[in-house]
Amino acid sequence: MATIAEAAAAAPEPLGRLDQTLLIFAGLMEGGKEDEETVRELGELTRLLNDDVEVTKKGETSVTTVIDSDCVDTILCYLDMRQPDVVRAHAALCTSAYLKAAGEDGGKKLAEFFHDRVRRGTYDDYIVAFCVAATIFPIVPDLTSELFLSEGFLASLGPLMRRKWKSRKVETACLEMLNAACMNSACREAVRKYCTEWLEEIVEQDPDDAVKSMHTVDPDMHLQEGSISMRRHSLQVQNLAAVVLAKLRAVPSTTATAGPEARIQPATTSIEDLSKRFTRMLLDEDEIEHVQPSIEGLAYASLQPKVKESLSKDSKTLKRLVKALDEAPPRSPMIYGALSIFANLTRYRPIETDEEKRIRQLKAYANAAGKLQQVDPLNEDEHVTERCKRVFEAGLTPVLIKQSKSGSAASLALIISIIHALSTPPPLRGQLAQQGAVRLLIAAWTALPETENGPKRAAAQALARILISTNPALVFGGTRPIPQSAAIRPLASILTPDPTADRRDLLPTFESLMALTNLASTDDDTRKSIIRTAWDDVEEQLFNPNSRVCTAAVELVCNLVQDPEQTLALFGDGSPKAKNRVKVIVALADAEDPKTRSAAGGALASLTGFDEVVRAVVGLERGVEVVLGLCRDEREDLRHRGAVVVRNMVFSEGEVGRLARGKLVEGGAVEALMECAKGSKRREVVEVVVQAAEGLMGEGGK
Repeated sequence: MATIAEAAAAAPEPLGRLDQTLLIFAGLMEGGKEDEETVRELGELTRLLNDDVEVTKKGETSVTTVIDSDCVDTILCYLDMRQPDVVRAHAALCTSAYLKAAGEDGGKKLAEFFHDRVRRGTYDDYIVAFCVAATIFPIVPDLTSELFLSEGFLASLGPLMRRKWKSRKVETACLEMLNAACMNSACREAVRKYCTEWLEEIVEQDPDDAVKSMHTVDPDMHLQEGSISMRRHSLQVQNLAAVVLAKLRAVPSTTATAGPEARIQPATTSIEDLSKRFTRMLLDEDEIEHVQPSIEGLAYASLQPKVKESLSKDSKTLKRLVKALDEAPPRSPMIYGALSIFANLTRYRPIETDEEKRIRQLKAYANAAGKLQQVDPLNEDEHVTERCKRVFEAGLTPVLIKQSKSGSAASLALIISIIHALSTPPPLRGQLAQQGAVRLLIAAWTALPETENGPKRAAAQALARILISTNPALVFGGTRPIPQSAAIRPLASILTPDPTADRRDLLPTFESLMALTNLASTDDDTRKSIIRTAWDDVEEQLFNPNSRVCTAAVELVCNLVQDPEQTLALFGDGSPKAKNRVKVIVALADAEDPKTRSAAGGALASLTGFDEVVRAVVGLERGVEVVLGLCRDEREDLRHRGAVVVRNMVFSEGEVGRLARGKLVEGGAVEALMECAKGSKRREVVEVVVQAAEGLMGEGGK
């Protein structure tokens, strides 16, 4: 038979879109073709359907007008589990394109197909109907949920699956449909109500008994396949049923179970039992086909605190999960499933204010009918930290770096979430840097679009945490160095509050300031880059009412002003803005918090090396008083800073120097320096005091 391309080429005139569509369906309805030809035809049909939306805007007739129920039947039958995977994948893309192009009419034809196949009730019809439902759940969840929740449909599945003459393929197709349905909350509740008992029967059945029951009754099972093949299939069915049960157990029910139709029998298979089953499946090297369902099951089971804790303590299983993630094909479901497990194991609870804790407890109290619910102790930070350490020790970081280079946006978000959690315990930060996490985080932040606000901020915060605790020279050195400036923009992005958050979380701001302070301690080029990129936001944090954030901002300024050129530009050009900045630093040197005073004193010790800054300090109403207050402070490091500032002011040149010395003498600087010397034990402090005092006394004798 001629291919579509050959038929189109043989036509006297180019075929229109409608004729092309009919020709494709003629080919798809023919049997006995190679898979490659079927894939080509499905691909061509998908292209026509994808183009349909734009083409119809220009007034052309939609190709969906020639697609009748028989045509829809043809496409959907290629979703049958008995078709090759490559054919099913292209049929799924074609189905998605058709439903998008056909709109409401496509939904009606799909519903008719599903109900008609279920009504016929043959094994072949059930298989196709269940396979179609499983495939289209992610594509059109609302429509599929409506079909799935049709009156009497779910209630009939238990009796169907308990038939003496049952088919392994019907059973598998049904379980895959239930597995997909659990993504929808209403469908999940319905599955919980009507199918839990049957699912538990499957999971608890002895595989050998299942083999005996299938040996002669399964119309799909040929005797020559042997007991080994049948036993393998029985285990496959049990594992799939276990995955569905795990989804039901992991996500709490959202509806009450009272009423005549409620399932009142207690669950016989706990989430912990299912977790152990998935672990055994995962560790069975002889059954590679069980890896995917075991990972999918653990991705849900590991939402539960007890499962998290036990799984994290099983080093053999953790290493097997790392290996599975390392060997998984790019952008495969196995990657997302394994990453979900590690994300669950390492996830910290959100930081709550006292008010948020109170509201959460009140809601939990109301939902529990008068019983106050507490946070599970296994979700407390100390347990999460230990889980993070175990996950890190399993060798996960290099695999995350590998998968980040070719993963989807969803996978990259999970990778960032895991690194963000691993960066929380300070002991892991240096090792994360050594294994390449800094490069990963900078690349991820750069690659993610602005719409991915959450992952971008998480990447920047994880980067900040690592750079707080490590030597920048070690992080940005080596044989393949990363430019130190590449870290500045991500860090600067979290200085400001998250615009999408309900409340301002100051921790990212604080950690960013600390990381930038560490970077600013290195060289003038880095300091210039920080000022150029982030100065306005840094300056804003000097007014932050939170003392820790304010102090961190002052400490950053203290390091930034080590660059003479930048100091003159920001503080020493005599402009009103520069004078106001000096006024802010002097005011912070008089703050109640000693750490803030210390940071501001350090900044003044650098700034007062410039005459215009000294002029600005002397010109302030309480400028000299604040400086001398540092000299009298009970803390020796603050007295040291105060003495350096006084010395700088005393030895300023020209008119500024004379003015400063006069103001200092009037303000009682000699007495303050004497007090400072008497209370100080460190030689370097006394030396600075002596130098300053000699300069002042010399002024007094003039």
